[in-house]
Amino acid sequence: MKTKFNTSQLVILGLMTAILLLMAYTPLGYLNIGPLAITFNVIPVAISAITLGPVGGAIAGAVFGMTSFLQCIGVGGTSAMGAILFDINPVLAFIQRFIPRLLDGFLLGYIFQGVRKASNTSLACMVTGFCSAFLNTAFFMTLLVVLFGNTSYMQDLMGGKNVIVFICSFVGINAVCEMISSTVITGAVGLALSKAHFVPAARNAA
Repeated sequence: MKTKFNTSQLVILGLMTAILLLMAYTPLGYLNIGPLAITFNVIPVAISAITLGPVGGAIAGAVFGMTSFLQCIGVGGTSAMGAILFDINPVLAFIQRFIPRLLDGFLLGYIFQGVRKASNTSLACMVTGFCSAFLNTAFFMTLLVVLFGNTSYMQDLMGGKNVIVFICSFVGINAVCEMISSTVITGAVGLALSKAHFVPAARNAA
């Protein structure tokens, strides 16, 4: 696994980090609807994974995860749910906010590489964009239920529903909007960067 970046890749990583911070600390990154928010921060994470591989994706994901956690304490905006979870258990709140984004970015690097080997760059970029939003939601909600499922706050939210039914109804249109926007934008930006030779060439099997 590649862990060193050339100058152009470092520039892209710096740019994606700056975009993530800008989106985190302005209304550009989140569209709040109910207790959850539609987040567009998964897109720079996907772009980082496409151009920089698993390590770059993980770094961008870590930046996203840290800004998400900081919102629990009112830094760069406020997350109503995050604030409640932080009051319940700050350590678990950090894990629930940070780990899904870190893991998402890391896995996206491999997803892009795998899909591109089996098809083409355009499809690989779109699949990576879709997976960025899908995995972020899946990991986020899984840890939410696993770490806080027994709390009175979560029990009230679940209202006696089956876990799967609760997750699907809770994320609802938010998750769908994230997946559509991430698929389309990541596909377009990723393909443009590939044509500009910012995406490493695929390795041919020996």
